[in-house]
Amino acid sequence: MSILVTGSTGRIGSQVVAQLAARGASVRALTRTPGKAALPAGVTAVGGDLLDADAMRQALVGVKTLFLLVSNAPDELTQAINTLGLAREAGVTGIVYLSVTRSAVFTDVSHFTAKHAVERMIEQLNLPATILRPSYFFQNDAALQAPLTQAGLYVSPVGDKGVSMVDVRDIADAAVIELLRRDGAPAALPPVTYELAGPDALTGQSLAAIWAAALGREVRHAGGDLDAFEKAVRTNAPAWLAYDLRAMMHRYQADGARATAADLDRLAALLGRPPRSYRDFARDTARGWQA
Repeated sequence: MSILVTGSTGRIGSQVVAQLAARGASVRALTRTPGKAALPAGVTAVGGDLLDADAMRQALVGVKTLFLLVSNAPDELTQAINTLGLAREAGVTGIVYLSVTRSAVFTDVSHFTAKHAVERMIEQLNLPATILRPSYFFQNDAALQAPLTQAGLYVSPVGDKGVSMVDVRDIADAAVIELLRRDGAPAALPPVTYELAGPDALTGQSLAAIWAAALGREVRHAGGDLDAFEKAVRTNAPAWLAYDLRAMMHRYQADGARATAADLDRLAALLGRPPRSYRDFARDTARGWQA
C-alpha cells in the first residue's frame, strides 16, 4: 500500500515527498507531467489531474493514505470534493487535508470558504482525516526582495491586528508526521485538526522592523492600501486571484489571525519542538539575498 501525494512538485508537496521517501515510505507523486517530474529515488510519478475522475481512480488503486493539497484555483472546491469522494470509494483509510486557518470565519475570501466546505464534507462523512489549517506562509514574503532591498519597504498590507504566520517547513513536517501515523495504523484513525502557526502575531510595523534588523538598513511598512495591493498582484496573476488575495488582506486588517497559546502548544507537541520563528526566516533569507 502507498501514500499518494497531490501537489507533489510544489513548495510544500515536494518537501512532503522528499521526507516520506527519506523515511522509507512507499510514495506516489501525482503530477500532470510524470515524465518531467524531478522526484527522489524510489518515488513513483503518477500521471493525473484532480479534475480527471478516471485518472484519479487509477492513481488511487492500492493507496492507503492520501495527502490532499489543492492549489488556490477557481475550481478548487470541485477538485477537493471529487478527490475525497474517489478516495472514499477506493478504500483510502487515512487522509491529511491542507486547509487554512479561519476557514469558517473569513467567509468573504473564496479560497477560505472552499476549504471550509471541504472540512464540512470530512466532518459530515466522518472521514479518517487530519485537517491542517496553516496561516499565511513566511515564504510568501520571499517574493518581496525588490521592495525590501531596493526601496526599504515591506509592502504586504497585513494590518496591525496581528497574523501568526507559519513556515512552510513546519507545514510539511506536520503533514509527514500525520501521514506516517495514519499510514502505519492497523485501522482508520479518528479525525483531528491542527492550527499551524508561528510563535509571533506579526503586524506590518513589526515585520518592517524584523526586516530592518535582518537587512541592516531602514525598512518602513508601506501601509494598507488594498487598491494598490490588488493592482500589484494583477501584474502577475489573474483578476479573480488578485481580488481573492485582496479579500484575505482585508480580513487580516479587520480581524487579524492570531494563534492561541493552546494552538501553539498542540503544534509544538505534534512537531516535537516549537514552531519556527519569522525572525529566523527573515535573517536566513536576507543572508541568502546578500550572498
